[in-house]
Amino acid sequence: MEQTDLIELLNEVKNGNISVDEAVLSIKKKPIEDLGFAKLDLHRGVRQGVTEVVYGAGKTPEQIKEITKALLANGQKTVLITRMSEEASKIMSDVSGFSYDPLSRVGIAGVIPKPTGKGKIIIATGGTSDMPVAEEAALTAMALGNEVVRLYDVGVAGIHRLLSHMEEIMSANVIIAIAGMEGALASVIGGIADCPVIAVPTSVGYGAAFEGLSALLSMLNSCASGVTVVNIDNGFGAAYTASMINHR
Repeated sequence: MEQTDLIELLNEVKNGNISVDEAVLSIKKKPIEDLGFAKLDLHRGVRQGVTEVVYGAGKTPEQIKEITKALLANGQKTVLITRMSEEASKIMSDVSGFSYDPLSRVGIAGVIPKPTGKGKIIIATGGTSDMPVAEEAALTAMALGNEVVRLYDVGVAGIHRLLSHMEEIMSANVIIAIAGMEGALASVIGGIADCPVIAVPTSVGYGAAFEGLSALLSMLNSCASGVTVVNIDNGFGAAYTASMINHR
Protein backbone atom coordinates (compact mmCIF):
# COMPACT_ATOMS: atom_id res chain seq x y z
CA MET A 1 0.00 0.00 0.00
CA GLU A 2 1.21 3.49 -0.89
CA GLN A 3 0.36 6.79 0.81
CA THR A 4 -1.89 7.76 -2.09
CA ASP A 5 -3.80 4.49 -1.66
CA LEU A 6 -4.24 5.20 2.06
CA ILE A 7 -5.53 8.72 1.39
CA GLU A 8 -7.94 7.38 -1.22
CA LEU A 9 -9.13 4.72 1.23
CA LEU A 10 -9.78 7.30 3.97
CA ASN A 11 -11.67 9.51 1.52
CA GLU A 12 -13.83 6.51 0.63
CA VAL A 13 -14.68 6.16 4.33
CA LYS A 14 -15.34 9.90 4.61
CA ASN A 15 -17.70 9.80 1.63
CA GLY A 16 -19.53 6.75 2.98
CA ASN A 17 -18.54 4.46 0.13
CA ILE A 18 -16.99 1.87 2.45
CA SER A 19 -17.36 1.15 6.15
CA VAL A 20 -14.79 1.82 8.85
CA ASP A 21 -14.44 -1.95 9.42
CA GLU A 22 -13.70 -2.54 5.73
CA ALA A 23 -11.06 0.17 5.80
CA VAL A 24 -9.45 -1.25 8.94
CA LEU A 25 -9.34 -4.70 7.35
CA SER A 26 -7.66 -3.27 4.26
CA ILE A 27 -5.01 -1.49 6.35
CA LYS A 28 -4.42 -4.50 8.60
CA LYS A 29 -3.57 -6.83 5.74
CA LYS A 30 -0.25 -8.40 6.60
CA PRO A 31 2.53 -5.80 6.37
CA ILE A 32 5.19 -8.41 5.57
CA GLU A 33 5.32 -11.03 2.82
CA ASP A 34 7.71 -13.81 3.84
CA LEU A 35 9.28 -15.51 0.83
CA GLY A 36 11.69 -17.54 2.94
CA PHE A 37 14.79 -15.87 1.50
CA ALA A 38 13.33 -12.36 1.81
CA LYS A 39 10.75 -10.55 3.94
CA LEU A 40 9.03 -7.88 1.86
CA ASP A 41 8.01 -4.64 3.60
CA LEU A 42 4.56 -4.02 2.14
CA HIS A 43 3.78 -1.00 4.36
CA ARG A 44 6.91 1.00 3.54
CA GLY A 45 4.99 3.20 1.14
CA VAL A 46 2.57 4.18 3.91
CA ARG A 47 5.38 4.94 6.38
CA GLN A 48 7.86 6.62 4.09
CA GLY A 49 5.97 7.62 0.97
CA VAL A 50 8.12 5.36 -1.22
CA THR A 51 7.57 1.64 -1.63
CA GLU A 52 10.32 -0.95 -1.26
CA VAL A 53 13.19 -0.88 -3.76
CA VAL A 54 15.02 -4.09 -4.71
CA TYR A 55 18.83 -4.10 -4.49
CA GLY A 56 19.79 -6.63 -7.14
CA ALA A 57 23.48 -7.20 -6.40
CA GLY A 58 24.08 -10.48 -4.59
CA LYS A 59 20.62 -11.87 -5.37
CA THR A 60 20.04 -14.65 -7.87
CA PRO A 61 17.95 -13.90 -10.97
CA GLU A 62 15.23 -16.18 -9.62
CA GLN A 63 15.14 -14.33 -6.28
CA ILE A 64 14.85 -10.96 -8.01
CA LYS A 65 12.02 -12.22 -10.18
CA GLU A 66 10.08 -13.73 -7.28
CA ILE A 67 10.48 -10.58 -5.16
CA THR A 68 9.35 -8.35 -8.03
CA LYS A 69 6.30 -10.47 -8.80
CA ALA A 70 5.30 -10.57 -5.13
CA LEU A 71 5.54 -6.80 -4.78
CA LEU A 72 3.40 -6.28 -7.88
CA ALA A 73 0.88 -8.88 -6.69
CA ASN A 74 0.54 -6.97 -3.41
CA GLY A 75 -0.43 -3.77 -5.19
CA GLN A 76 2.92 -2.01 -5.67
CA LYS A 77 2.55 -0.10 -8.93
CA THR A 78 6.26 0.44 -9.66
CA VAL A 79 9.13 -1.83 -8.67
CA LEU A 80 12.61 -0.37 -8.99
CA ILE A 81 15.54 -2.81 -9.12
CA THR A 82 19.04 -1.37 -8.78
CA ARG A 83 22.41 -3.01 -9.54
CA MET A 84 20.68 -5.71 -11.54
CA SER A 85 22.78 -7.95 -13.77
CA GLU A 86 21.97 -8.40 -17.44
CA GLU A 87 21.71 -12.12 -16.75
CA ALA A 88 18.90 -11.47 -14.25
CA SER A 89 17.05 -9.25 -16.71
CA LYS A 90 16.81 -12.10 -19.24
CA ILE A 91 14.35 -14.12 -17.16
CA MET A 92 11.95 -11.20 -16.51
CA SER A 93 10.03 -11.35 -19.80
CA ASP A 94 6.79 -12.44 -18.11
CA VAL A 95 6.96 -9.70 -15.44
CA SER A 96 4.42 -6.94 -16.08
CA GLY A 97 5.85 -3.80 -17.69
CA PHE A 98 9.47 -4.81 -17.17
CA SER A 99 12.27 -2.85 -18.80
CA TYR A 100 16.03 -2.94 -18.28
CA ASP A 101 18.81 -0.42 -18.87
CA PRO A 102 22.20 -2.17 -19.19
CA LEU A 103 24.20 1.06 -18.78
CA SER A 104 22.89 1.82 -15.29
CA ARG A 105 21.95 -1.80 -14.46
CA VAL A 106 18.49 -0.59 -13.45
CA GLY A 107 15.32 -2.61 -13.99
CA ILE A 108 11.80 -1.24 -13.62
CA ALA A 109 8.63 -3.32 -13.47
CA GLY A 110 5.06 -2.06 -13.53
CA VAL A 111 4.48 1.52 -14.63
CA ILE A 112 6.60 4.65 -14.42
CA PRO A 113 4.40 7.22 -12.68
CA LYS A 114 3.60 10.66 -14.02
CA PRO A 115 5.72 13.38 -12.40
CA THR A 116 4.22 14.57 -9.11
CA GLY A 117 7.22 16.56 -7.84
CA LYS A 118 7.03 20.33 -7.50
CA GLY A 119 9.83 21.06 -9.96
CA LYS A 120 12.63 19.59 -12.04
CA ILE A 121 15.58 17.50 -10.92
CA ILE A 122 18.69 18.33 -12.93
CA ILE A 123 21.26 15.56 -13.25
CA ALA A 124 24.66 16.87 -14.37
CA THR A 125 27.84 14.89 -14.98
CA GLY A 126 31.44 15.92 -15.29
CA GLY A 127 32.05 13.51 -18.16
CA THR A 128 30.53 10.80 -20.31
CA SER A 129 32.25 8.19 -18.13
CA ASP A 130 29.96 9.20 -15.26
CA MET A 131 26.82 8.26 -17.19
CA PRO A 132 26.24 4.81 -15.61
CA VAL A 133 25.85 6.47 -12.20
CA ALA A 134 23.87 9.34 -13.70
CA GLU A 135 21.41 7.02 -15.40
CA GLU A 136 20.90 5.14 -12.14
CA ALA A 137 19.98 8.49 -10.61
CA ALA A 138 17.81 9.54 -13.55
CA LEU A 139 15.80 6.31 -13.72
CA THR A 140 15.39 6.26 -9.94
CA ALA A 141 14.09 9.83 -9.93
CA MET A 142 11.66 9.04 -12.75
CA ALA A 143 10.41 5.89 -10.98
CA LEU A 144 9.75 8.04 -7.91
CA GLY A 145 7.61 10.50 -9.87
CA ASN A 146 9.94 13.32 -10.88
CA GLU A 147 10.63 15.28 -14.04
CA VAL A 148 14.30 14.82 -14.92
CA VAL A 149 16.59 16.96 -17.07
CA ARG A 150 19.95 15.46 -18.06
CA LEU A 151 23.05 17.63 -18.55
CA TYR A 152 25.83 15.20 -19.39
CA ASP A 153 29.53 15.92 -20.02
CA VAL A 154 29.52 19.48 -18.64
CA GLY A 155 32.62 19.20 -16.44
CA VAL A 156 35.09 21.88 -15.47
CA ALA A 157 37.64 20.89 -18.13
CA GLY A 158 35.40 22.87 -20.50
CA ILE A 159 33.35 25.00 -18.15
CA HIS A 160 31.64 26.84 -21.02
CA ARG A 161 29.63 23.64 -21.55
CA LEU A 162 28.10 24.05 -18.10
CA LEU A 163 27.60 27.81 -18.39
CA SER A 164 25.63 27.33 -21.60
CA HIS A 165 22.90 25.66 -19.49
CA MET A 166 22.37 28.47 -16.97
CA GLU A 167 18.62 28.63 -17.62
CA GLU A 168 18.15 24.96 -16.72
CA ILE A 169 20.41 25.25 -13.68
CA MET A 170 18.63 28.31 -12.31
CA SER A 171 15.18 26.79 -12.84
CA ALA A 172 15.92 23.49 -11.06
CA ASN A 173 14.37 22.50 -7.76
CA VAL A 174 17.21 20.09 -6.96
CA ILE A 175 20.49 19.38 -8.76
CA ILE A 176 22.46 16.14 -8.63
CA ALA A 177 26.11 16.79 -9.56
CA ILE A 178 28.00 13.63 -10.52
CA ALA A 179 31.75 13.60 -11.10
CA GLY A 180 34.91 11.56 -10.65
CA MET A 181 38.59 12.51 -10.69
CA GLU A 182 38.79 15.66 -8.50
CA GLY A 183 35.01 16.06 -8.25
CA ALA A 184 35.06 19.82 -8.87
CA LEU A 185 31.70 19.96 -10.66
CA ALA A 186 29.70 19.95 -7.41
CA SER A 187 31.47 23.04 -6.06
CA VAL A 188 31.02 24.96 -9.30
CA ILE A 189 27.31 24.16 -9.50
CA GLY A 190 26.95 24.84 -5.78
CA GLY A 191 28.35 28.32 -6.34
CA ILE A 192 25.82 29.04 -9.10
CA ALA A 193 22.53 27.40 -8.18
CA ASP A 194 19.95 28.63 -5.66
CA CYS A 195 18.64 25.14 -4.85
CA PRO A 196 19.99 22.12 -2.93
CA VAL A 197 22.88 20.36 -4.69
CA ILE A 198 23.49 16.67 -4.04
CA ALA A 199 27.02 15.61 -4.98
CA VAL A 200 27.82 12.09 -6.12
CA PRO A 201 31.51 11.12 -6.36
CA THR A 202 32.20 8.41 -8.93
CA SER A 203 34.95 5.82 -9.15
CA VAL A 204 36.13 7.37 -12.44
CA GLY A 205 39.76 8.51 -12.65
CA TYR A 206 43.40 7.47 -12.68
CA GLY A 207 45.34 5.91 -9.80
CA ALA A 208 45.38 8.80 -7.33
CA ALA A 209 41.62 9.12 -7.69
CA PHE A 210 41.55 6.02 -5.43
CA GLU A 211 38.35 4.68 -7.03
CA GLY A 212 36.33 7.74 -6.08
CA LEU A 213 37.84 8.54 -2.68
CA SER A 214 39.57 11.66 -4.02
CA ALA A 215 36.30 13.02 -5.44
CA LEU A 216 34.47 12.11 -2.24
CA LEU A 217 36.92 14.09 -0.09
CA SER A 218 36.84 17.05 -2.49
CA MET A 219 33.05 17.16 -2.38
CA LEU A 220 32.97 16.83 1.42
CA ASN A 221 35.37 19.78 1.63
CA SER A 222 33.44 21.95 -0.84
CA CYS A 223 33.42 25.64 0.04
CA ALA A 224 30.08 26.09 -1.76
CA SER A 225 27.10 26.31 0.59
CA GLY A 226 24.16 24.02 0.03
CA VAL A 227 26.16 21.01 -1.21
CA THR A 228 25.57 17.64 0.45
CA VAL A 229 27.33 14.41 -0.49
CA VAL A 230 26.33 10.76 -0.84
CA ASN A 231 28.50 7.68 -1.12
CA ILE A 232 30.72 6.82 -4.09
CA ASP A 233 28.71 5.79 -7.20
CA ASN A 234 25.45 6.06 -5.22
CA GLY A 235 23.19 7.50 -7.91
CA PHE A 236 20.21 5.80 -6.30
CA GLY A 237 20.75 7.44 -2.91
CA ALA A 238 21.16 10.88 -4.48
CA ALA A 239 17.97 10.53 -6.51
CA TYR A 240 15.97 9.24 -3.55
CA THR A 241 16.96 12.27 -1.48
CA ALA A 242 16.37 14.62 -4.40
CA SER A 243 12.87 13.17 -4.82
CA MET A 244 12.09 13.74 -1.14
CA ILE A 245 13.13 17.40 -1.52
CA ASN A 246 11.17 17.76 -4.76
CA HIS A 247 7.98 16.40 -3.17
CA ARG A 248 8.01 18.63 -0.10
